[in-house]
Amino acid sequence: MSGLTWLDEWSASAVMQVLATSITGLADGDIVLRGGVDETNPEWSAGSAVVDGRYLAKFALSEPTASRLWHEARVLGALSGSGLRIPELVAACDRPVHLVIRMAAGGPLSYELVSAATAAQVRQIGEHLGGFLAALHQPAVLSRVESALGAVDVPDPGPQATTGELRDRLGPWVRAIQRGLVRSWCDWADQVLAADEPGVFVHGDLHGHNQLWDQRRRQLRAVVDWETSGVAEPEYDLRYVPALGPGTGLLIATADAYRDRAPRPVRLDRVMAWHVRTALGDALWRSEAGIPLPGGGTPAGYVDELAGRFDDLKLGP
Repeated sequence: MSGLTWLDEWSASAVMQVLATSITGLADGDIVLRGGVDETNPEWSAGSAVVDGRYLAKFALSEPTASRLWHEARVLGALSGSGLRIPELVAACDRPVHLVIRMAAGGPLSYELVSAATAAQVRQIGEHLGGFLAALHQPAVLSRVESALGAVDVPDPGPQATTGELRDRLGPWVRAIQRGLVRSWCDWADQVLAADEPGVFVHGDLHGHNQLWDQRRRQLRAVVDWETSGVAEPEYDLRYVPALGPGTGLLIATADAYRDRAPRPVRLDRVMAWHVRTALGDALWRSEAGIPLPGGGTPAGYVDELAGRFDDLKLGP
């Protein structure tokens, strides 16, 4: 995107200098830096700073992150006052690209949080998540974003792998007896997703760590990190939900809450088709990169868990 600039130095002094020009007095507080310049992978070269324990400032440190972060800033600006549970945008600038949001207390929607919840609490979590998504996916929200930003693209990046990549490369990482099952899921997902569905405005990367919850009351405080938001079918935004806890209780509760509020219900077969690419793709890229899977899992374990979800929902090939 032309006209955008980014920080070429990641230091407290550089951050303070930028913040001094964006918000009067903001640079006077304590600053704690996170992240930094990644010369080997500029696609994800970015940093953030907790300022005075009250604000989170996010900075682009490369051209790709400048484009994504400026997109997030414009989306948050467009959705300000919409009633959606999103961070409060305090400031944003495109030279260099950075944004400042007000911090709020809370924690992620983790597997452990859902696991420890009673059936009634799982339904409550699903009510909050499904209600948020139903509100986000209303046609008026897409119109609001397009009025501010112009045409909005599909989310970038997409799911962690294509079905072709899973067929070609996941085999060595799972048990031999599982390889045919993976191929059949990929074929099934291709068939389910063959026909496009009308698009809505989606967050695009709604895993548990992009959600801020009051974990004691199990209430959604905010959905964060809108860098890859865009236009896709509603089911795309639910692709992480099947893995957020044991069984499929949260997915069903979220879909039920969504159905009562949204223009159309979500199709669980399409959610699971996206989930195949997301869950197995996550197992694939982490394994190839030598990065441990969350919770000490294995690709073979991911396949077993995915099979259990298909059985619970009575879906699949």
